[in-house]
Amino acid sequence: MSTDSRNAEHGPFERSSYDAVVVGAGPGGCAAASILARGGASVLHLERSQTPQFKVGESLMPETFGPLEKMGVIDDMRGSEFVKKHSVQFYTSSGKASAPFYFSSINDTESAQTWQVHRADFDQLLFENGRRHGVDAHRGVNAREIVWDGDRAVGLRGQASGGRDFEVAAKVVIDATGQSSLIAKKLGLERVDYGLQHASIFTHFQGALRDDGIDEGATLILQTSDARSWFWFIPLARDIVSIGVVGKVEELIQQRQGQPHETFFDEVAKCPEIARRIEGAVQCRPVQVIKDFSYRSPQVAGDGWVLVGDAFSFIDPVYSSGVFLALKSGEMAAEAVLDGLRTGDLSRAQLGRFEDELRGGMAAVLRLVQAFYAPNFSFGGFLKEHPHHQRDITRILVGDVLDVDFTPLFRDMDEFQSRVSA
Repeated sequence: MSTDSRNAEHGPFERSSYDAVVVGAGPGGCAAASILARGGASVLHLERSQTPQFKVGESLMPETFGPLEKMGVIDDMRGSEFVKKHSVQFYTSSGKASAPFYFSSINDTESAQTWQVHRADFDQLLFENGRRHGVDAHRGVNAREIVWDGDRAVGLRGQASGGRDFEVAAKVVIDATGQSSLIAKKLGLERVDYGLQHASIFTHFQGALRDDGIDEGATLILQTSDARSWFWFIPLARDIVSIGVVGKVEELIQQRQGQPHETFFDEVAKCPEIARRIEGAVQCRPVQVIKDFSYRSPQVAGDGWVLVGDAFSFIDPVYSSGVFLALKSGEMAAEAVLDGLRTGDLSRAQLGRFEDELRGGMAAVLRLVQAFYAPNFSFGGFLKEHPHHQRDITRILVGDVLDVDFTPLFRDMDEFQSRVSA
């Protein structure tokens, strides 16, 4: 259909009614849009920004392979410049390095290897992949409000890039708008706070020292000498390394007198391994700050609507679960919508059928996150007593957390923590 023949009411889009409208072009929204289109649904995908933005969340988990494959984008990932990631390694507050957690130890297939990504490039790759599979995808569109028929979402109103107002009808609205969730805010869904209350200060360096061979792309998690905060070290393409420090909001932000740039380098001084790796490197981005990022919505879906990605929940950056959970929730939402379109059932029960499974996986990640932050807890000490749990911990680190019973692991972790804290 030519642009001139399109109805002014629905703006620059191909039609006035779609099976699904997806708002937000992060990994969760892109996964939902691509999988829906590949399943035969008509999909409108809208993003507010004109160009993809710099973001953290640059390290993928191996279990992202499944959603990426269902999106039809795996060949693009294989041919990309993104750095290959085979493991994660931890450094204690004393500077002692753990043995690397190699993902291949529990999975000898191609999916044991994942990637470290420049998010602007990665997000744009996923967005364009949707177009390739038939998604009507547009940037520079301001989605202002959901159209409701009682409690059911039935469409979307907004303003297109040329300033034209539009309204489109949809059988389902998928909210992938991140922490500012359009639907959660409108419905007043009171978020569940995970109680972590963390902040992060992060930047990029060029020329930082990375490891060799298969370890070149490893994510490093390094505690500061006072064990009050920790750093991520994520090697990216183009000789860039993403480095960020995470700590309590109160300690990292509120109690500091200086600017975030000063705080960042004060923390570097408490982490000799990071200081060693960035000696001679050039900082190539200004520091940025994010805080209060750990939460979940009380529900994932309602009649005619679904939340995916950070619009539903974000846990913590420590194990790089954010992009995996976004992609997985987008995949699960798309499959629930496709089945609902076939049966005519687009109720909350149908669209949110995956909620318990997703929450169970998130709970496993959260428990490992809580152990990481627990005083006196040491994964090295725990695994020395319980070497048989190495596999379970690695399963969580790769994202293999859905429909898995980790009760024995967490029971032994609780017992170990109570002893070392006594």
